[in-house]
Amino acid sequence: MINTALLSDRYSNYKQLMRWDKPIGTLLLLWPTLWALWIAGRGHPDMLVVLIFCLGTFLMRSAGCVINDYADRDFDAHVARTSQRPFARGAVSRKEALLLAAGLALLSFLLVLPLNHLTWLLSLPAVFIAATYPYTKRFFPMPQAYLGVAFSFGIPMAFAALNDEVPPLAWLLLLANLFWVVAYDTAYAMADKPDDLKIGIKTSAITMGERDVAGVMLCHGAFLALMAGIGVHLNLLWPYYLGLFVAWGLIVKQYFDIRDRDRALCFKAFLDNNRVGAAIFAGVLASYWLS
Repeated sequence: MINTALLSDRYSNYKQLMRWDKPIGTLLLLWPTLWALWIAGRGHPDMLVVLIFCLGTFLMRSAGCVINDYADRDFDAHVARTSQRPFARGAVSRKEALLLAAGLALLSFLLVLPLNHLTWLLSLPAVFIAATYPYTKRFFPMPQAYLGVAFSFGIPMAFAALNDEVPPLAWLLLLANLFWVVAYDTAYAMADKPDDLKIGIKTSAITMGERDVAGVMLCHGAFLALMAGIGVHLNLLWPYYLGLFVAWGLIVKQYFDIRDRDRALCFKAFLDNNRVGAAIFAGVLASYWLS
């Protein structure tokens, strides 16, 4: 007979391992992908491509979380916020995690098959960067920058899928998003800084030291400046700039959350970036709708 209680327990562990109970990472990965899809599609992207990218974002973020926990299995038990993750409490094995990550990556690749060859090719470095990011925390002083590349690779893939080319604009949008990722993930790292210092891993919050708050805000500023320049280049209409203004207001609020380096408020600031991404996407959407 099938032990339903055991199956339910395994499902619960896998769900936590893939962070299905915490969708913030998927949303932060999805917003820039949606910006790129609407810009590349000039306001009218192929809805099948949009669906493929939404599902792919969900699957790849899930796979990335599994790989991250596998890589950090010896660290998470020593960090207050991660001590109850499945690996940290011994609820899943290494083999289970690797098989789960491989299955999720395979499903993601199958989603890309209906798209063009350029998108297939770009999916290879995307998977490599996502899989290797967790290991950069051992030696790279700014792993958040590497994460920024991983969280931005949906942008050139979106342009490739819709236009069969990756123009300079796509790389500029990737650069803008990279600054945003460094900003919000440094705020996230600020929440874990005391624990990370004890266990000896590297983060941008540790590398920046006492300048971490200034570093976060400078990265946010570079992000907004580049996004404004992209809007001017594309002749986007006033709703886009209204979206950027709302994003700016939300980022100013984040400054007051992180300036005292309170762990709970730093984590809250990280979470609030979901609204930043949504505000910008609303501006992109409304601009193209009016035009």
